[in-house]
Amino acid sequence: MSGATAKVHGTWSSRMAFLLATIGFSVGLGNIWRFPWLAGENGGGAFVIIYILCVALIALPILMAELMIGRRGGLSPAASLAKLARQEGGSQGWRIGGMIAVLATFLVGTFYCVIGGWTLAYVWNAASGALSAVDTPAAQGLFEGLLGSPVQLIGWMLLFLFVTSFIVGRGIQAGLERATGILMPMLFVMLLGLVLFALIEGDAAKGLAFLFAPDFSEIGWSTVLAATGQAFFSVSVGAGGMIVYGAYLPKEVKIAPTAAIVAGADTLVAILAGLAIFPFLFAQGLAPSQGPGLMFVVMPVALQATGAAGLIAFMFFLLLAIAALTSMIALFETIIAITEERGWKRGPTVWGVAAITGAFGLLTVFSFNILSGVYPLAGLPGFETRTFFDIVDSFTSNVGLTTAALFSSLFAGWVLSKGSAADELGVSAQSMGFRVWRFLVRWPVPAAIAILLFGSFFGLGESSG
Repeated sequence: MSGATAKVHGTWSSRMAFLLATIGFSVGLGNIWRFPWLAGENGGGAFVIIYILCVALIALPILMAELMIGRRGGLSPAASLAKLARQEGGSQGWRIGGMIAVLATFLVGTFYCVIGGWTLAYVWNAASGALSAVDTPAAQGLFEGLLGSPVQLIGWMLLFLFVTSFIVGRGIQAGLERATGILMPMLFVMLLGLVLFALIEGDAAKGLAFLFAPDFSEIGWSTVLAATGQAFFSVSVGAGGMIVYGAYLPKEVKIAPTAAIVAGADTLVAILAGLAIFPFLFAQGLAPSQGPGLMFVVMPVALQATGAAGLIAFMFFLLLAIAALTSMIALFETIIAITEERGWKRGPTVWGVAAITGAFGLLTVFSFNILSGVYPLAGLPGFETRTFFDIVDSFTSNVGLTTAALFSSLFAGWVLSKGSAADELGVSAQSMGFRVWRFLVRWPVPAAIAILLFGSFFGLGESSG
């Protein structure tokens, strides 16, 4: 990175610090909440195989591209793209990709903080005994009671934003590094403990068979799109955060193996989450295809047969809360990187961003209660029954993040010269690995993203949830 850049942004103190922070960004609710219910709705093992292939062939090449763009540019997403385009003789219009990424990141943050608040609410519910001896109607009533109360939702959202802001406000090393250095090992230890407990107390045979014995008769076009989209979003490409985290990355760190570790850890967490959940479901005779309510309604009921239901529920929802928090930290940092380049002080700016995020988050809060019957775009086909939350979620997941990642892939493949890309990746431009990566980001990856966009616009895909 250039000397000018070093004055603007901090840097990671070590490769391990970067890995923990970046894995924390990737590992979020998409892995522990969304992956299990998508696998449950799409045939289990066959979905998992397609998902892993998509991580390796689509998400990983984009992740490498975004880290490379970030470190070579040394700035926020739009500024890095503009700077590198200028150096390569390309159009300044490429900065639009960074602007889309930041906009999508902000919008994701406005509803992610609300869902993060749900996880905190359930940590409290588990600790207070509210999840003890619940049956399905009671669990459903508890969840609906939370969603139906604006006061509760706002309170938990503000607490989640407060914790996020406190960490981000302390900076790269004192804030992000220290927090992820504690939270990520906690997450892995708790997840492994839950997996072990699930395999012992649950129906391990059915859980393992469901995840690892593929039934390709369950696979259709919508399943392929769902697996591709899940791989794409679970690794957190397209949000701009990977460009920002790359901007803090020291030159001596090799991007390709580091990116592979991040993508591998992200995939491992998703699979472990399935192993921690499905044995409990099958042991109670519950269907795995429960949709988004799997975590907050079905899991508390599924845990009742264990001898330590309250403790396990507490660990499970604390795990969810940690995953949500580490991702939200990265979403905030993406916005803060821009303000730092304008000379704004980090501390006051973080709290300002939190206030604006919370204000927009009220639209998500009210979408579940007092505005649940309001459909702002009811006049458009496909939007007749979509609330404010549905619209923002759909735009960010299916259009905003996807389009931003398309810009990153095309920019890395077609605007950056072979020499520039190989130099930043620390490899020879003639090496087989580099040629494979460059081919992927130039042709198959953009084609796959285009298919996702096509599916989103014409109703073939679904919201990321």
